Amino acid sequence: MSHEQHNHSLADFPHSYWRSYPIPHHPPMQSDQTTEVAVIGAGIVGIMTAYLLTKAGKRVTLVEADTVLTGVTGHTTAKITAQHALIYDELIQTFGKEKARLYFDANMDGLHLIQEVAAKLNIDCDLEPKKAVLYATSEKGVQKIRKEVRAYQQLEIPGRFSMGPLQDLPFKTLGALTMPDQAQFHPVKFLVPLLDEIIAGGGEIYEQTRAITCKDANEIEMENGTVLSAEKVVIASHFPFNDFNGFYFAKLAINRSYGIAAEVTKPIPDGMYISAEKPTRSLRSLPDGVLLIGGDGHPTGKSSVDTQTHYENLAAFGQEHFGLTDILHHWSAQDMTTLDKMPYIGEMTKSTPNILVATGFNKWGMAAGAIAGKVLSDAILGNENSYTRLFDPTRPKLKLKYMQQFTKKNLAVGKDLLVSKAKRPDKTPEELAVDEGGLLSFNGQKLGGYRDKKGKLHLVKTTCTHLGSGLNWNDAERSWDCPCHGSRFSYEGAVLNGPAVKPLERVESGE
Repeated sequence: MSHEQHNHSLADFPHSYWRSYPIPHHPPMQSDQTTEVAVIGAGIVGIMTAYLLTKAGKRVTLVEADTVLTGVTGHTTAKITAQHALIYDELIQTFGKEKARLYFDANMDGLHLIQEVAAKLNIDCDLEPKKAVLYATSEKGVQKIRKEVRAYQQLEIPGRFSMGPLQDLPFKTLGALTMPDQAQFHPVKFLVPLLDEIIAGGGEIYEQTRAITCKDANEIEMENGTVLSAEKVVIASHFPFNDFNGFYFAKLAINRSYGIAAEVTKPIPDGMYISAEKPTRSLRSLPDGVLLIGGDGHPTGKSSVDTQTHYENLAAFGQEHFGLTDILHHWSAQDMTTLDKMPYIGEMTKSTPNILVATGFNKWGMAAGAIAGKVLSDAILGNENSYTRLFDPTRPKLKLKYMQQFTKKNLAVGKDLLVSKAKRPDKTPEELAVDEGGLLSFNGQKLGGYRDKKGKLHLVKTTCTHLGSGLNWNDAERSWDCPCHGSRFSYEGAVLNGPAVKPLERVESGE
Protein backbone atom coordinates (compact mmCIF):
# COMPACT_ATOMS: atom_id res chain seq x y z
CA MET A 1 0.00 0.00 0.00
CA SER A 2 1.36 3.41 -0.91
CA HIS A 3 1.66 6.36 1.44
CA GLU A 4 -1.09 8.08 -0.55
CA GLN A 5 -3.40 5.10 -0.02
CA HIS A 6 -2.70 5.27 3.71
CA ASN A 7 -3.74 8.91 3.73
CA HIS A 8 -6.83 8.18 1.66
CA SER A 9 -8.00 5.34 3.91
CA LEU A 10 -7.41 7.45 7.02
CA ALA A 11 -9.01 10.61 5.64
CA ASP A 12 -12.49 9.98 7.04
CA PHE A 13 -13.48 10.80 10.57
CA PRO A 14 -12.24 8.16 13.04
CA HIS A 15 -14.68 5.38 13.86
CA SER A 16 -14.01 2.61 16.36
CA TYR A 17 -14.20 -1.04 15.32
CA TRP A 18 -16.11 -1.81 18.54
CA ARG A 19 -18.77 0.83 17.96
CA SER A 20 -19.74 -0.70 14.61
CA TYR A 21 -21.78 -3.17 16.67
CA PRO A 22 -25.41 -2.01 17.15
CA ILE A 23 -25.82 -0.06 20.38
CA PRO A 24 -29.33 0.69 21.74
CA HIS A 25 -30.29 4.30 22.34
CA HIS A 26 -31.85 5.70 25.48
CA PRO A 27 -33.76 8.94 26.04
CA PRO A 28 -32.36 12.05 27.74
CA MET A 29 -33.50 12.87 31.27
CA GLN A 30 -36.20 15.49 30.80
CA SER A 31 -37.52 15.96 34.34
CA ASP A 32 -36.18 15.86 37.90
CA GLN A 33 -35.61 12.33 39.19
CA THR A 34 -34.92 10.61 42.51
CA THR A 35 -33.02 7.35 42.90
CA GLU A 36 -31.04 5.34 45.44
CA VAL A 37 -27.79 5.32 43.46
CA ALA A 38 -26.84 7.67 40.63
CA VAL A 39 -24.10 6.36 38.34
CA ILE A 40 -22.59 9.02 36.08
CA GLY A 41 -20.86 7.59 33.01
CA ALA A 42 -21.87 4.58 30.88
CA GLY A 43 -18.56 2.87 30.16
CA ILE A 44 -17.37 -0.41 31.65
CA VAL A 45 -17.07 1.00 35.18
CA GLY A 46 -20.48 2.65 35.22
CA ILE A 47 -22.29 -0.23 33.55
CA MET A 48 -20.68 -2.92 35.73
CA THR A 49 -21.43 -0.88 38.87
CA ALA A 50 -25.04 -0.30 37.86
CA TYR A 51 -25.47 -3.97 36.88
CA LEU A 52 -24.10 -5.32 40.19
CA LEU A 53 -26.16 -2.87 42.25
CA THR A 54 -29.33 -3.64 40.30
CA LYS A 55 -28.78 -7.37 40.87
CA ALA A 56 -28.44 -6.62 44.58
CA GLY A 57 -31.85 -4.89 44.61
CA LYS A 58 -30.78 -1.26 44.49
CA ARG A 59 -32.69 1.30 42.44
CA VAL A 60 -30.10 2.70 40.04
CA THR A 61 -30.10 5.53 37.51
CA LEU A 62 -27.30 5.43 34.93
CA VAL A 63 -26.61 8.74 33.18
CA GLU A 64 -24.37 9.37 30.16
CA ALA A 65 -23.33 12.76 28.74
CA ASP A 66 -23.15 11.44 25.18
CA THR A 67 -24.34 7.97 24.16
CA VAL A 68 -23.57 4.77 26.04
CA LEU A 69 -20.16 3.24 25.34
CA THR A 70 -18.97 6.28 23.42
CA GLY A 71 -15.99 6.91 25.70
CA VAL A 72 -12.80 4.95 26.30
CA THR A 73 -14.63 1.61 26.62
CA GLY A 74 -15.75 2.02 23.01
CA HIS A 75 -12.22 2.98 21.91
CA THR A 76 -10.01 0.48 23.73
CA THR A 77 -7.76 -2.36 22.55
CA ALA A 78 -10.00 -4.59 24.73
CA LYS A 79 -7.25 -6.65 26.33
CA ILE A 80 -8.40 -8.11 29.66
CA THR A 81 -5.12 -8.59 31.42
CA ALA A 82 -3.06 -8.08 34.55
CA GLN A 83 0.07 -7.57 32.45
CA HIS A 84 0.22 -3.80 32.15
CA ALA A 85 3.48 -3.39 30.25
CA LEU A 86 6.19 -2.35 32.75
CA ILE A 87 4.36 -1.83 36.06
CA TYR A 88 5.15 -4.32 38.83
CA ASP A 89 8.73 -3.26 39.54
CA GLU A 90 7.49 0.32 39.93
CA LEU A 91 4.56 -0.72 42.13
CA ILE A 92 6.94 -2.59 44.45
CA GLN A 93 9.08 0.53 44.78
CA THR A 94 6.03 2.69 45.52
CA PHE A 95 3.71 0.45 47.55
CA GLY A 96 5.71 -2.58 48.63
CA LYS A 97 5.31 -6.20 47.67
CA GLU A 98 1.98 -6.86 49.41
CA LYS A 99 0.09 -4.10 47.58
CA ALA A 100 1.84 -4.77 44.29
CA ARG A 101 0.64 -8.37 44.47
CA LEU A 102 -2.86 -7.15 45.38
CA TYR A 103 -2.85 -5.08 42.18
CA PHE A 104 -2.23 -8.25 40.19
CA ASP A 105 -4.94 -10.12 42.11
CA ALA A 106 -7.43 -7.29 41.56
CA ASN A 107 -6.92 -7.34 37.81
CA MET A 108 -7.18 -11.13 37.67
CA ASP A 109 -10.41 -10.93 39.67
CA GLY A 110 -11.66 -8.34 37.16
CA LEU A 111 -10.87 -10.75 34.32
CA HIS A 112 -12.66 -13.59 36.11
CA LEU A 113 -15.66 -11.34 36.83
CA ILE A 114 -16.04 -10.61 33.10
CA GLN A 115 -15.78 -14.33 32.35
CA GLU A 116 -18.37 -15.19 35.02
CA VAL A 117 -20.90 -12.57 33.87
CA ALA A 118 -20.47 -13.56 30.22
CA ALA A 119 -21.06 -17.22 31.13
CA LYS A 120 -24.01 -16.48 33.42
CA LEU A 121 -25.82 -14.35 30.83
CA ASN A 122 -24.64 -16.49 27.89
CA ILE A 123 -23.10 -13.45 26.16
CA ASP A 124 -21.34 -14.03 22.86
CA CYS A 125 -18.66 -11.32 23.01
CA ASP A 126 -15.66 -12.91 21.25
CA LEU A 127 -14.18 -13.69 24.67
CA GLU A 128 -11.01 -15.72 24.14
CA PRO A 129 -8.21 -16.86 26.44
CA LYS A 130 -4.88 -15.42 25.32
CA LYS A 131 -1.33 -15.06 26.55
CA ALA A 132 -0.09 -11.51 27.15
CA VAL A 133 3.45 -10.79 25.97
CA LEU A 134 5.74 -7.88 26.76
CA TYR A 135 8.52 -7.84 24.17
CA ALA A 136 11.77 -5.95 23.62
CA THR A 137 13.44 -5.01 20.36
CA SER A 138 16.53 -3.38 21.94
CA GLU A 139 19.07 -4.14 24.67
CA LYS A 140 17.62 -1.29 26.72
CA GLY A 141 14.19 -2.88 26.42
CA VAL A 142 15.59 -6.24 27.54
CA GLN A 143 17.07 -4.62 30.65
CA LYS A 144 13.66 -3.14 31.48
CA ILE A 145 12.03 -6.54 31.05
CA ARG A 146 14.65 -8.19 33.28
CA LYS A 147 13.68 -5.81 36.10
CA GLU A 148 10.03 -6.71 35.53
CA VAL A 149 10.93 -10.43 35.60
CA ARG A 150 12.51 -9.96 39.04
CA ALA A 151 9.34 -8.21 40.19
CA TYR A 152 7.22 -11.13 38.94
CA GLN A 153 9.46 -13.51 40.87
CA GLN A 154 9.20 -11.49 44.09
CA LEU A 155 5.41 -11.32 43.79
CA GLU A 156 5.04 -14.95 42.64
CA ILE A 157 3.22 -13.79 39.52
CA PRO A 158 3.05 -16.42 36.76
CA GLY A 159 5.29 -15.47 33.88
CA ARG A 160 7.89 -16.86 31.51
CA PHE A 161 11.00 -14.94 30.45
CA SER A 162 12.58 -15.82 27.12
CA MET A 163 15.54 -14.48 25.19
CA GLY A 164 15.81 -14.23 21.43
CA PRO A 165 13.21 -14.03 18.68
CA LEU A 166 9.52 -14.74 19.16
CA GLN A 167 8.15 -17.11 16.52
CA ASP A 168 4.79 -15.31 16.45
CA LEU A 169 6.21 -11.92 15.48
CA PRO A 170 7.53 -11.06 12.01
CA PHE A 171 10.24 -8.72 13.28
CA LYS A 172 13.35 -9.07 15.41
CA THR A 173 12.88 -9.32 19.17
CA LEU A 174 15.60 -9.74 21.79
CA GLY A 175 13.54 -10.85 24.76
CA ALA A 176 10.01 -11.26 26.10
CA LEU A 177 7.97 -11.77 29.26
CA THR A 178 4.82 -13.85 28.82
CA MET A 179 1.89 -13.92 31.25
CA PRO A 180 -0.43 -16.90 30.65
CA ASP A 181 -4.20 -17.17 31.09
CA GLN A 182 -5.23 -13.66 30.10
CA ALA A 183 -8.06 -12.78 27.69
CA GLN A 184 -9.43 -10.50 25.01
CA PHE A 185 -13.02 -9.69 24.06
CA HIS A 186 -15.45 -7.34 22.32
CA PRO A 187 -16.37 -4.84 25.06
CA VAL A 188 -19.50 -3.47 23.39
CA LYS A 189 -20.92 -6.95 22.72
CA PHE A 190 -20.25 -7.77 26.39
CA LEU A 191 -21.79 -4.64 27.91
CA VAL A 192 -24.91 -4.12 25.78
CA PRO A 193 -26.69 -7.13 27.38
CA LEU A 194 -25.86 -5.69 30.82
CA LEU A 195 -27.79 -2.54 29.87
CA ASP A 196 -30.80 -4.76 29.21
CA GLU A 197 -30.30 -6.42 32.61
CA ILE A 198 -30.21 -3.03 34.35
CA ILE A 199 -33.51 -1.98 32.78
CA ALA A 200 -35.07 -5.38 33.48
CA GLY A 201 -34.08 -4.93 37.14
CA GLY A 202 -35.89 -1.60 37.41
CA GLY A 203 -32.98 0.69 36.59
CA GLU A 204 -33.18 3.82 34.46
CA ILE A 205 -30.71 4.77 31.72
CA TYR A 206 -30.45 8.25 30.24
CA GLU A 207 -28.24 9.48 27.40
CA GLN A 208 -27.41 12.99 26.12
CA THR A 209 -27.65 14.15 29.73
CA ARG A 210 -24.47 15.87 30.88
CA ALA A 211 -23.90 16.23 34.62
CA ILE A 212 -22.31 19.60 35.44
CA THR A 213 -22.42 19.94 39.24
CA CYS A 214 -22.77 17.59 42.19
CA LYS A 215 -23.80 19.25 45.44
CA ASP A 216 -23.04 17.94 48.92
CA ALA A 217 -26.70 16.96 49.30
CA ASN A 218 -26.12 14.56 46.39
CA GLU A 219 -28.16 16.58 43.98
CA ILE A 220 -26.69 16.33 40.51
CA GLU A 221 -27.55 19.17 38.19
CA MET A 222 -27.61 18.42 34.48
CA GLU A 223 -26.74 20.74 31.62
CA ASN A 224 -30.41 20.85 30.57
CA GLY A 225 -31.44 22.08 34.04
CA THR A 226 -32.89 18.83 35.38
CA VAL A 227 -31.77 17.50 38.77
CA LEU A 228 -31.10 13.91 39.83
CA SER A 229 -31.30 13.34 43.59
CA ALA A 230 -29.61 10.26 45.04
CA GLU A 231 -28.50 8.74 48.32
CA LYS A 232 -25.20 7.67 46.75
CA VAL A 233 -23.39 8.96 43.69
CA VAL A 234 -20.78 7.13 41.58
CA ILE A 235 -18.66 9.32 39.31
CA ALA A 236 -17.59 6.97 36.50
CA SER A 237 -17.26 9.66 33.84
CA HIS A 238 -13.60 8.87 33.15
CA PHE A 239 -12.40 12.34 34.13
CA PRO A 240 -14.51 13.36 37.16
CA PHE A 241 -16.86 16.12 36.00
CA ASN A 242 -16.72 17.53 39.57
CA ASP A 243 -12.92 17.50 39.53
CA PHE A 244 -12.54 20.54 41.83
CA ASN A 245 -13.82 18.28 44.60
CA GLY A 246 -10.47 16.82 45.67
CA PHE A 247 -8.47 18.74 43.00
CA TYR A 248 -8.45 15.75 40.66
CA PHE A 249 -7.46 17.97 37.73
CA ALA A 250 -4.05 18.38 39.42
CA LYS A 251 -3.61 14.65 40.13
CA LEU A 252 -4.15 13.09 36.72
CA ALA A 253 -1.97 12.95 33.60
CA ILE A 254 -3.98 12.77 30.36
CA ASN A 255 -2.80 11.02 27.19
CA ARG A 256 -4.15 10.01 23.81
CA SER A 257 -3.28 6.82 21.95
CA TYR A 258 -4.30 5.41 18.59
CA GLY A 259 -5.57 2.22 17.03
CA ILE A 260 -6.25 0.76 13.59
CA ALA A 261 -8.06 -2.41 12.52
CA ALA A 262 -6.41 -3.68 9.36
CA GLU A 263 -6.49 -6.48 6.87
CA VAL A 264 -3.03 -8.02 6.39
CA THR A 265 -1.41 -10.68 4.23
CA LYS A 266 0.97 -12.15 6.82
CA PRO A 267 -0.04 -14.37 9.78
CA ILE A 268 -1.58 -12.60 12.78
CA PRO A 269 0.08 -13.36 16.14
CA ASP A 270 -1.83 -15.69 18.44
CA GLY A 271 -1.58 -13.60 21.57
CA MET A 272 -1.69 -10.05 22.91
CA TYR A 273 1.58 -8.19 22.48
CA ILE A 274 2.98 -4.86 23.68
CA SER A 275 6.44 -3.35 23.28
CA ALA A 276 8.75 -2.39 26.12
CA GLU A 277 10.04 0.52 24.04
CA LYS A 278 8.45 3.78 22.92
CA PRO A 279 6.63 4.56 20.75
CA THR A 280 4.41 1.77 21.98
CA ARG A 281 3.24 -0.93 19.60
CA SER A 282 0.29 -3.01 20.80
CA LEU A 283 -1.02 -6.01 18.85
CA ARG A 284 -3.98 -8.38 19.06
CA SER A 285 -6.22 -10.31 16.70
CA LEU A 286 -9.78 -9.47 15.74
CA PRO A 287 -12.30 -11.88 14.16
CA ASP A 288 -12.16 -12.69 10.43
CA GLY A 289 -8.42 -12.32 10.08
CA VAL A 290 -8.17 -8.66 11.12
CA LEU A 291 -5.21 -7.25 13.07
CA LEU A 292 -5.49 -4.49 15.68
CA ILE A 293 -2.40 -2.28 15.94
CA GLY A 294 -2.30 0.30 18.71
CA GLY A 295 0.05 2.80 20.30
CA ASP A 296 1.91 6.01 19.30
CA GLY A 297 0.54 7.89 22.30
CA HIS A 298 1.26 11.43 23.50
CA PRO A 299 -0.06 13.91 26.08
CA THR A 300 -3.44 15.30 25.04
CA GLY A 301 -3.16 18.57 23.14
CA LYS A 302 0.62 18.28 22.88
CA SER A 303 1.51 16.12 19.90
CA SER A 304 4.90 17.01 18.39
CA VAL A 305 3.52 16.19 14.91
CA ASP A 306 0.15 16.53 13.22
CA THR A 307 -2.13 14.05 15.01
CA GLN A 308 -2.95 12.33 11.71
CA THR A 309 0.71 11.24 11.61
CA HIS A 310 0.13 8.87 14.54
CA TYR A 311 -2.36 6.86 12.50
CA GLU A 312 0.04 6.88 9.56
CA ASN A 313 2.83 5.58 11.80
CA LEU A 314 0.69 2.60 12.82
CA ALA A 315 -0.26 1.97 9.20
CA ALA A 316 3.40 2.08 8.14
CA PHE A 317 4.29 -0.39 10.90
CA GLY A 318 1.51 -2.70 9.71
CA GLN A 319 2.62 -2.48 6.10
CA GLU A 320 6.29 -3.11 6.91
CA HIS A 321 5.78 -6.11 9.18
CA PHE A 322 2.38 -7.61 8.38
CA GLY A 323 1.69 -6.75 4.74
CA LEU A 324 -1.17 -4.37 5.55
CA THR A 325 -3.59 -4.10 2.63
CA ASP A 326 -6.57 -2.16 3.96
CA ILE A 327 -7.49 -0.12 7.03
CA LEU A 328 -11.06 -0.94 8.04
CA HIS A 329 -11.31 1.32 11.10
CA HIS A 330 -9.17 3.85 12.92
CA TRP A 331 -9.81 5.47 16.28
CA SER A 332 -8.19 7.02 19.32
CA ALA A 333 -8.71 6.95 23.06
CA GLN A 334 -8.10 9.25 25.98
CA ASP A 335 -6.50 7.76 29.09
CA MET A 336 -5.69 9.06 32.53
CA THR A 337 -2.91 8.07 34.88
CA THR A 338 -2.58 8.88 38.56
CA LEU A 339 0.70 10.19 39.94
CA ASP A 340 1.55 6.82 41.55
CA LYS A 341 0.07 4.63 38.74
CA MET A 342 -2.62 3.18 41.05
CA PRO A 343 -6.24 3.95 40.04
CA TYR A 344 -8.48 6.03 42.29
CA ILE A 345 -11.52 3.89 43.17
CA GLY A 346 -13.68 4.70 46.20
CA GLU A 347 -14.73 7.73 48.24
CA MET A 348 -13.89 10.86 46.30
CA THR A 349 -12.86 12.76 49.43
CA LYS A 350 -13.07 12.03 53.14
CA SER A 351 -15.59 14.84 53.53
CA THR A 352 -17.96 13.41 50.88
CA PRO A 353 -18.43 9.72 51.79
CA ASN A 354 -21.60 9.43 49.68
CA ILE A 355 -19.78 10.42 46.48
CA LEU A 356 -17.58 7.70 44.98
CA VAL A 357 -15.23 7.90 42.03
CA ALA A 358 -13.26 5.64 39.66
CA THR A 359 -10.57 7.11 37.42
CA GLY A 360 -6.89 6.90 36.44
CA PHE A 361 -6.62 3.39 34.96
CA ASN A 362 -3.31 4.09 33.19
CA LYS A 363 -4.54 2.76 29.81
CA TRP A 364 -5.56 -0.61 31.32
CA GLY A 365 -9.23 -0.18 32.12
CA MET A 366 -10.89 -3.45 31.12
CA ALA A 367 -9.97 -5.87 33.93
CA ALA A 368 -9.47 -2.94 36.32
CA GLY A 369 -12.74 -1.34 35.22
CA ALA A 370 -14.65 -4.55 35.93
CA ILE A 371 -13.18 -4.90 39.41
CA ALA A 372 -13.84 -1.20 40.00
CA GLY A 373 -17.53 -1.98 39.54
CA LYS A 374 -17.23 -4.62 42.28
CA VAL A 375 -15.28 -2.32 44.64
CA LEU A 376 -17.80 0.50 44.20
CA SER A 377 -20.89 -1.69 44.49
CA ASP A 378 -19.49 -3.40 47.59
CA ALA A 379 -18.83 0.00 49.17
CA ILE A 380 -22.44 1.03 48.58
CA LEU A 381 -23.83 -2.32 49.76
CA GLY A 382 -21.65 -2.35 52.87
CA ASN A 383 -19.72 -5.45 51.82
CA GLU A 384 -16.08 -6.15 52.61
CA ASN A 385 -13.75 -5.91 49.62
CA SER A 386 -10.09 -6.91 49.55
CA TYR A 387 -9.14 -4.00 47.30
CA THR A 388 -10.85 -1.06 49.02
CA ARG A 389 -7.71 0.21 50.75
CA LEU A 390 -5.48 -0.48 47.76
CA PHE A 391 -7.43 1.84 45.44
CA ASP A 392 -8.54 4.38 48.08
CA PRO A 393 -8.48 7.83 46.39
CA THR A 394 -7.79 9.41 49.80
CA ARG A 395 -4.76 7.19 50.43
CA PRO A 396 -1.89 8.69 52.46
CA LYS A 397 0.29 11.41 51.03
CA LEU A 398 2.46 10.54 48.07
CA LYS A 399 6.15 9.79 48.36
CA LEU A 400 8.59 12.61 47.69
CA LYS A 401 9.24 11.65 44.06
CA TYR A 402 5.52 11.73 43.29
CA MET A 403 5.11 15.06 45.07
CA GLN A 404 7.92 16.31 42.83
CA GLN A 405 6.02 14.96 39.80
CA PHE A 406 2.88 16.72 41.09
CA THR A 407 4.77 20.01 41.34
CA LYS A 408 6.43 19.55 37.94
CA LYS A 409 3.12 18.65 36.29
CA ASN A 410 1.35 21.71 37.62
CA LEU A 411 4.23 24.04 36.76
CA ALA A 412 4.08 22.60 33.23
CA VAL A 413 0.35 23.32 33.14
CA GLY A 414 1.09 26.98 33.83
CA LYS A 415 3.64 27.05 31.01
CA ASP A 416 1.25 25.26 28.63
CA LEU A 417 -1.45 27.81 29.44
CA LEU A 418 0.85 30.71 28.58
CA VAL A 419 2.19 29.08 25.39
CA SER A 420 -1.26 28.09 24.15
CA LYS A 421 -2.71 31.53 24.81
CA ALA A 422 0.20 33.20 22.99
CA LYS A 423 -0.26 31.24 19.75
CA ARG A 424 -1.02 33.44 16.76
CA PRO A 425 -3.44 32.76 13.90
CA ASP A 426 -1.78 31.62 10.70
CA LYS A 427 -4.72 31.83 8.29
CA THR A 428 -7.87 33.70 7.38
CA PRO A 429 -11.22 31.94 6.77
CA GLU A 430 -10.79 32.39 3.03
CA GLU A 431 -7.51 30.46 3.12
CA LEU A 432 -9.02 27.50 4.94
CA ALA A 433 -9.45 24.46 2.69
CA VAL A 434 -12.31 21.96 2.91
CA ASP A 435 -11.80 19.56 5.87
CA GLU A 436 -9.11 21.83 7.34
CA GLY A 437 -9.00 23.54 10.71
CA GLY A 438 -6.77 25.85 12.70
CA LEU A 439 -6.38 29.22 14.37
CA LEU A 440 -7.82 32.02 12.23
CA SER A 441 -7.83 35.77 12.19
CA PHE A 442 -11.47 36.87 11.83
CA ASN A 443 -12.65 40.48 12.22
CA GLY A 444 -9.68 41.26 14.45
CA GLN A 445 -10.27 38.22 16.65
CA LYS A 446 -8.27 35.02 17.12
CA LEU A 447 -10.75 32.18 16.62
CA GLY A 448 -10.72 28.48 15.93
CA GLY A 449 -12.08 27.54 12.54
CA TYR A 450 -12.94 24.39 10.62
CA ARG A 451 -14.39 24.15 7.12
CA ASP A 452 -16.44 20.96 6.88
CA LYS A 453 -16.69 18.68 3.85
CA LYS A 454 -19.68 20.63 2.58
CA GLY A 455 -17.68 23.85 2.72
CA LYS A 456 -19.42 25.33 5.76
CA LEU A 457 -17.19 27.34 8.12
CA HIS A 458 -17.46 26.66 11.88
CA LEU A 459 -15.96 29.25 14.24
CA VAL A 460 -15.43 28.95 18.00
CA LYS A 461 -13.56 30.80 20.70
CA THR A 462 -10.56 28.64 21.61
CA THR A 463 -10.51 29.28 25.35
CA CYS A 464 -11.05 26.10 27.36
CA THR A 465 -14.16 26.39 29.53
CA HIS A 466 -12.46 24.44 32.34
CA LEU A 467 -9.68 26.81 33.46
CA GLY A 468 -9.16 29.14 30.52
CA SER A 469 -6.27 27.53 28.64
CA GLY A 470 -5.80 28.02 24.92
CA LEU A 471 -6.75 25.06 22.74
CA ASN A 472 -4.79 23.29 19.98
CA TRP A 473 -6.25 21.92 16.76
CA ASN A 474 -6.32 18.12 16.37
CA ASP A 475 -6.41 17.44 12.62
CA ALA A 476 -7.10 13.69 12.95
CA GLU A 477 -10.16 13.99 15.18
CA ARG A 478 -11.21 17.47 13.97
CA SER A 479 -11.31 18.65 17.56
CA TRP A 480 -9.95 21.37 19.83
CA ASP A 481 -7.77 19.87 22.57
CA CYS A 482 -6.56 21.42 25.81
CA PRO A 483 -2.85 20.87 26.61
CA CYS A 484 -3.36 21.72 30.28
CA HIS A 485 -5.97 19.27 31.62
CA GLY A 486 -7.05 17.32 28.54
CA SER A 487 -10.51 18.71 27.81
CA ARG A 488 -11.55 18.22 24.19
CA PHE A 489 -14.23 19.92 22.10
CA SER A 490 -15.75 19.21 18.69
CA TYR A 491 -15.25 21.70 15.87
CA GLU A 492 -18.75 22.95 16.72
CA GLY A 493 -17.73 23.51 20.35
CA ALA A 494 -19.43 20.54 22.06
CA VAL A 495 -17.57 18.88 24.95
CA LEU A 496 -15.96 15.60 23.87
CA ASN A 497 -13.81 14.90 26.94
CA GLY A 498 -13.78 16.43 30.41
CA PRO A 499 -12.95 17.90 32.80
CA ALA A 500 -14.75 20.73 30.97
CA VAL A 501 -18.54 20.55 31.18
CA LYS A 502 -19.46 23.69 29.23
CA PRO A 503 -19.20 23.98 25.43
CA LEU A 504 -17.05 26.50 23.60
CA GLU A 505 -18.65 29.77 22.56
CA ARG A 506 -19.63 29.68 18.91
CA VAL A 507 -19.20 32.63 16.56
CA GLU A 508 -21.26 33.23 13.44
CA SER A 509 -19.13 33.32 10.32
CA GLY A 510 -21.53 35.29 8.18
CA GLU A 511 -20.98 32.96 5.24
